[in-house]
Formats: sequence, C-alpha cells, structure tokens
Amino acid sequence: MEYVQERIATLHDFDGVAPSAPTDRAVVVVPMTARDHASLAAERVFSTLETVAPREVIVALRADPDRVDEVTTWLGSFDLSLEILWCSAPAVESALADARLDGQRGKGRDVWLALGVAAGRGEYVAVHDADAGNYAATHVPRLLFPLSRGYEFSKGYYARVENDRLYGRLFRLLYVPVVRALADAHDAAILAYLGAFRYALAGEFAATSDLVRRLRVPRGWGLEVGTLAEAYGEAGFEDTAQVDLGMHEHDHRAVGGPDGLGTMASEVAASLFRALEGAGVMPDYDSLPGRYRERARSHIERYATDAAFNGLTYDRADERAQVDAYAAAIEPPGVDDRLPAWEATALDPERIATLASEALAERRG
Repeated sequence: MEYVQERIATLHDFDGVAPSAPTDRAVVVVPMTARDHASLAAERVFSTLETVAPREVIVALRADPDRVDEVTTWLGSFDLSLEILWCSAPAVESALADARLDGQRGKGRDVWLALGVAAGRGEYVAVHDADAGNYAATHVPRLLFPLSRGYEFSKGYYARVENDRLYGRLFRLLYVPVVRALADAHDAAILAYLGAFRYALAGEFAATSDLVRRLRVPRGWGLEVGTLAEAYGEAGFEDTAQVDLGMHEHDHRAVGGPDGLGTMASEVAASLFRALEGAGVMPDYDSLPGRYRERARSHIERYATDAAFNGLTYDRADERAQVDAYAAAIEPPGVDDRLPAWEATALDPERIATLASEALAERRG
C-alpha cells in the first residue's frame, strides 16, 4: 500500500472504500460478445450491477444472429434498466455503411456505438469489461467519484496477479517499455501523460458525457490507448484521474492466433504510434525495436525480482520470447481508420439504438 501521486491525480484504495458517487446519473457501458454470456465472470458483473443501480446499463453486443436469442434471454434475467445494443445487427451495419463508417468490426467500434447512445442518456458514462472474475460493487462508484469532483476523465488501474503468476503481459512487456523508450528520445508532454497511467490498457474508464461526445475511437484492440490519447487532448493532466480498483482477475489469451496477444499488440502499437504522430512525435521505427527490447529486458529482470520477492512463479525465457513477438508490432501505423467523435458526425445514436432494438425484436419474433 502506498499513496504516491503521479503526474495525474491518483486515487488509492486504502481500506476498500466505496465513495459516494452519482451512479444514478451515470450510464454504464459493457461491451460483450456471445462467448461472454452466462460465464461466471459475466454473471458476477451483472448481478453486482444490480446493487449499484446505475441510471442505465447498455450492453454493446457483438453476436451472430443465431446467438442473439439466448444472450437476450439471459441478460433479461437481471433486475437492471438494461438495453442491448446489437452492434452487429444487419440494420446497424447498413446504417454505418450509409454514413461511410463501415469497416473493421471490433471492441472499439462496439464501444463507440454504445458511447454515442450513453452520452445522450446520462451526465456521466462508465465503461468496463464483462470478464472480471472479482468485479465489485465499488468499481463504478470509484470510477465516477473523480467526475463528481470536477475531473472530466477517470481511468481504472489494478494489479494482475493470478495463480501465483504476474499477468497483464501486453501492458508490462509492450506498452510500458515502448513508452519509456520513446520518452528517452522525445521530450513530449503526451508521452509523460501516457506514461503516468498505472494500467494504461485497463478496459475500465469513466468520463463526462460532454467529453465522450468529443472522443475519436479506434475500431479494435487499440481502444484503450486511443481513448487515453484523446483524453490527453480533451482533458489533459489537470482534468484526468486514475483510480485504484484493487486486484483483477481476467481472461487470459495465448500470444499466437487471430485473437491472441500478438494481434492485439499490433493494434495497440498502431493506435499508440498514430496518436503520437498526430501530436508531433515521430518515432524512429528503425532504431525503436532495438531500444524497446533493451528496455523490456531490463523490466523483465525487475519483474523477476518482484516475483521472487512475493514467492511467485516467473519464466524469464517465456517473457523474453513475448518481447521478441511484440517487437514485430513496432512499425508505422498505416491508414487512420478511427471512428469520428460523435459531435463530428451526422449519425444519430438514438437511430442506431432503435435499429438495434427493432432487429432484436425481429429475431425474437
């Protein structure tokens, strides 16, 4: 336990506190795929939200038509003011195509759709995943508390320690050493901002609805980094806070495969580099992989010492192999396919909500 302040306001968990917060004025967005439904973690998340009683819960659902009925029935069993936003409904896809916003599906696109709806229905918006195995009723109030004190953006952070091992590998082994290697070469405020977050890749954040309407959002796994970069421009150091959410247990992914950490690393890195280039930081993509590896190997030794100190299992060779895999993600970011800020598009989010609702009703007969 400590009480160190970072460059941004850092709110610590000293005694399991559940601060008073405006949950009744907040809409909670939970992105979900069909595979998440009815899992023990998702069951815990939604049953816990019943005790939090936010103004509304919007589930940003990506699911094939043949899975929608069972997911809808399950979600309907919770005592919540809950709306399912079927993000992959054919009518929603058509509306996006008409607005020239079709393209890659992904978590970021689902959250973006839900953010547009949520910003019109509550003063505050909180976002978190559905796979936290130790989700607690304190999480949403903690995320919202800084907003009630005048901050515009709030980010959650936590420790990822399970089964006597350190997790959070993409954050520990890619994000942190890349950002620090870049900070060694560039004296830029945006790098100081991105480096101030204790868990930059956490899926949990909250913001005022005004700020939410101004966010551009990456379509895929770059969502978290892209959101932080947008928050830097819109809220900055003074109007940003990060909040201790304790210890989290999440699903774990393999490094390889289409949905593995290697793929996620490419999207996270592209989102990071796109944001930096937009802020005038031009990485040297030829030398950065080597400088990244050097930084990452130094961190591996520190993690090994920390793990030994706490009696945890730690595999240096495996972590080094992951660093080598992630280094392939260090390259120019390519075409910018971010979704625009809602305030900059003519697309009506409530029209999207209506289309999704009608599509669900049609599926259910």
